Amino acid sequence: MSTATLPVLALPAPVVLLPTARLTLPIPRAAGEALLDLIHETETQPVVAAVPVISSDPPVLHAWGTAARVVRLVRPPSRTSKQPFLLTLHGLSRVRLLDEGKGAFNAAGGVVERTVEYQTMEGAPSPETIATFKAAAHKLLDRMVQDTSQQSRRDSYNKIANTLDELSDQRAPWMADLLVAGLNTEHGDRLDYLKAVTPEDRVKRATELCVKHASISEVTRKIAQSIDESLSKQQKEFFLRQQLAAIQRELHNLTRGTSTNGTPLAEGGPGGRSELDDDEQAEQDDMADVRARIEAMVQGSEERKTAVREWRRLKRIPQGSVEHGVIRNYLDWLTSIPWPSSVTASVALEKLRDRSFLTDARKQLDEDHFGLEKIKKRLIEYLAVVRLKELQQAERDAREAQLEAQQEEQMALIKAEPKPETKAQQGALTKGVLPAPNRTPSQKAQKRVKGPILLFVGPPGTGKTSLGQSIARALDRPFQRISLGGVRDEAEIRGHRRTYVASGPGNIVQALRKAGRPDPVILLDEIDKVGHNNFHGDPAAALLEVLDPEQNHSFNDHYINVPIDLSQVLFICTSNTLETISAPLLDRCEIVQLSGYTYDEKMHIARKFLLPKQLQANGLSAEHVRLTEPALLHVATHYTREAGVRSLDRAIGAVVRHKAVEWAEHADGARTGEYRAAVEEHELEKILGIARWDEEEREREERRGLVYGLVVTSMGEGGILPVETTVVPGTGKLRLTGSLGEVIKESGELALSWVKAHAYDLYLTKTRFQDPLKVQDPVDIHLHLPSGAVKKDGPSAGVAMTCAVVSLLTGACVPSNIAMTGEASGPSQITLRGRVGAVGGIKEKVLGAHRAQVTKVILPWANRKDVEHDVPLEVRADMQFVFVRTIEEALEAAFGKGVIGWRQNDVLVESRL
Repeated sequence: MSTATLPVLALPAPVVLLPTARLTLPIPRAAGEALLDLIHETETQPVVAAVPVISSDPPVLHAWGTAARVVRLVRPPSRTSKQPFLLTLHGLSRVRLLDEGKGAFNAAGGVVERTVEYQTMEGAPSPETIATFKAAAHKLLDRMVQDTSQQSRRDSYNKIANTLDELSDQRAPWMADLLVAGLNTEHGDRLDYLKAVTPEDRVKRATELCVKHASISEVTRKIAQSIDESLSKQQKEFFLRQQLAAIQRELHNLTRGTSTNGTPLAEGGPGGRSELDDDEQAEQDDMADVRARIEAMVQGSEERKTAVREWRRLKRIPQGSVEHGVIRNYLDWLTSIPWPSSVTASVALEKLRDRSFLTDARKQLDEDHFGLEKIKKRLIEYLAVVRLKELQQAERDAREAQLEAQQEEQMALIKAEPKPETKAQQGALTKGVLPAPNRTPSQKAQKRVKGPILLFVGPPGTGKTSLGQSIARALDRPFQRISLGGVRDEAEIRGHRRTYVASGPGNIVQALRKAGRPDPVILLDEIDKVGHNNFHGDPAAALLEVLDPEQNHSFNDHYINVPIDLSQVLFICTSNTLETISAPLLDRCEIVQLSGYTYDEKMHIARKFLLPKQLQANGLSAEHVRLTEPALLHVATHYTREAGVRSLDRAIGAVVRHKAVEWAEHADGARTGEYRAAVEEHELEKILGIARWDEEEREREERRGLVYGLVVTSMGEGGILPVETTVVPGTGKLRLTGSLGEVIKESGELALSWVKAHAYDLYLTKTRFQDPLKVQDPVDIHLHLPSGAVKKDGPSAGVAMTCAVVSLLTGACVPSNIAMTGEASGPSQITLRGRVGAVGGIKEKVLGAHRAQVTKVILPWANRKDVEHDVPLEVRADMQFVFVRTIEEALEAAFGKGVIGWRQNDVLVESRL
């Protein structure tokens, strides 16, 4: 025996939980909240002491209870709901309360910790006791089989009886607990049985309860039988006449061709029969269809062996059994999967041989999406490889077919000639026969080109999901989308085991079945929002096998339990960020960045895609609504600020709906005057309201201590952010405000450290070891980034902060048409030199600066390639880019040549550690 401290859960009368039993009951909100906290604190399912409450005034806890594992806890749909929690417990073993076991207990309260003693008694009962128990249990089970009319229950009772025959002496107490837990016994009998600790006592009490229950069941059956036999002839006649009248009504409705509720019947067969009607012939047709699909599988393949084995099991099991439905459902799934060995190739060979195949695919991508040149280039490369590999495979298959035909001709000639008398002569005849290749279709399928795993990363609204549909159309493949946002159960990816109730395959297999081909385009949407490790498993880890080109040719779904080839599937993943994706999962994907659109690109997308879509959705044509170029640009610049085009689409939709109302009133004669299809810029405020974004970022000022930096917002849109500094009385410290993160705070500290280290060179101090903030009166520097309610973090503000501090202390001003970005490496990294490190989001930042009419941008030298490759040519033509390696170069570019004085006479000695 051992003791432990467990949370005690009171079971209201007459509820008693016995070991081996499972119980679901409502519990108060206080107890539910306590158990919910306990589940969150532990990694495994917690164990509680389920103790019954004795009905008395006041109610008290019973001295004995059951240690039970919390299987499931369902809380109400809302916190304000008055509904209780639903708790499912599984009994493990008996426990006895050691402290305060007989005191009053508040049933409406929460969960209380108590010390309990586990009652685990080893040993076996006497042979006489076991024999008496088995006889009483067999008698009870036979009576229960006779009383029930459900075949599933009869099968369960027969299984328990078979287990009872093969039961060992050591397992007899366990079987006693199992039988008593399943009986509908009285509350007092259950409490008495719960106190039975020794194996001998448990088996004896179980025998008494079995005899008692069997006697009650026999008496109840006799009473019911006598009552049934006492029904009078008039009562039986009335019952039968009511049935006859109901049958006649149904026949009359069928004759009229309508159902009982007056709706016409489907013309699915003779006499107006519907395909929904249960028919034995339909069942036979379904089974014949399953058999045909099994026979279509390749001989010797693993899926065919599994299907044949399950088919034979299905034929041996009665049709009314529960196991029959489980196997039937499994065979439906197994035979519905498009196995590569039994399905034709993904793209028709005739289409691949077409010389315009790649041209048509490129044209399809250009029609569906504007820009996105990198993605289109990668897909055209994949299509070219698919075409070359399939054509080479077709040539090899043709040569193999020719060799097989030659071999058959030679064998036919050998059979036609007289049979040789000796083996040597036979060998001489067959020596020249060409060997025929022997490759199965599955081996041919494995030699096809593997589908890449593309990961589209970009802000919302940039076309990641719709790009997957466009790729499927260009490849002429079926498209399936799987949303991974909020998926927290591993079984949604890999499926459930067949041992679970209502089990089924995962989303990957379901998508394959819907596609009907082994090579669809499957879009895994929002992969960055998939759940991570919890007690349901790790869905992100389950995706590793799916998205690994070296492993997914034998993907194992827990329900199907047969390796499935996913190597031909083109997986496309979408994500808004890479930060929440695990590193192993990220390593298996080809990352393709989708940055925000320029205003020129947004104008093209609005003209080519968004406006025609909204016109069609609102029942108008192109001559009904005509947006002028200034009006469309005003919508894009003043009513939307995002990297994608979703808000722009909604704004255009609002304009089109406004014009739809005007056109409808004009067509109906309710509006006088002429209808104008054109929408001018000055009309937008009346249609869309006041603009969300004003021109405040263009109204900049040139002031001491003020510098403009470049940022990327949480929506993926670039912009400028002022870095404001001022001097306040203090002790020589730096104060930072503006909802700053740890990284950007470190950038501010590094900027001040660099300025202090170079204060003598900048003529801020008279000696090298003076603090510029304590030269005369000690002061503090207050550095602030506006929009304090918006969180800010990142390593790209060091240069701007350094320039702001230098401007504050020297009095020189940075022109308002200059913006900068970059990370300053301070003295802690490379002695007293300040190098400018590379940063990310160059395209978004440059586009934001261009929108704000910034004419000069200071960028790190390491980012010059990003400007050449990512920034559009029309933007580069309007702006001046200065690439700097050090802080000194950044200061000269920001303030102008010669504005900031430098002492160049002293020689600095650097130390290397």
